[in-house]
Amino acid sequence: MIEIELHGTYNIYYAIQGMRNPKNSWHLMDSSEPEEDGNCQLGEKDLRLAQMLTLAGTEHSKFLRFIPVCFDINAPFYWWKEFDTYKFVEKNSCSTMHKLTSRPLTLRDFSFDTVTEYREAQVEHLNELIETYNACKGENEEDVTYRKEVFRELVQDLPSAFMQKRTVITNYAELRNIYFQRRNHKLEEWREFCAWMIKELPYCEELICLEKQE
Repeated sequence: MIEIELHGTYNIYYAIQGMRNPKNSWHLMDSSEPEEDGNCQLGEKDLRLAQMLTLAGTEHSKFLRFIPVCFDINAPFYWWKEFDTYKFVEKNSCSTMHKLTSRPLTLRDFSFDTVTEYREAQVEHLNELIETYNACKGENEEDVTYRKEVFRELVQDLPSAFMQKRTVITNYAELRNIYFQRRNHKLEEWREFCAWMIKELPYCEELICLEKQE
């Protein structure tokens, strides 16, 4: 399970303007004037050239890197481990070090497809650790040391299904890379992410998902 909230897609107009720099063909631009966020409605000529360059390969479609996208994702650790393999992405995450023990954990903090006896026992154990940690807060120095030990055990026992929220900024070029690598992935979260891109991002189907026709 993942939850995604889009904050914005930016700079489409200026990415297209820069796309025309190599041949000084700005006079052929037929897109609408830029809006406050730098976006626009793509004209027929601009879209045709953008698609031709996109299909020509990454060395010709550099303009896609100039279209940033910012969003929040709440996803389990096991998904983040795969997402972290992508290079052209910046992330700012919620901190397990600072906030893990700020409240009791519940099953809603984990991406569990089914609630088995094993998983219930696992979460019960985590909640026991949380309660133990909270109980020894603010005591004498000896208990502070014990609290550190309990916290270390808690962090080590945290399952990869634990949900973490991150604010992410990336670009259309990297999202195109992600789409073709992950659209049919066996993890449902990847398929959900690719479906979200198509639904929410402007010109996603025309640029990010574009494929050569046989």
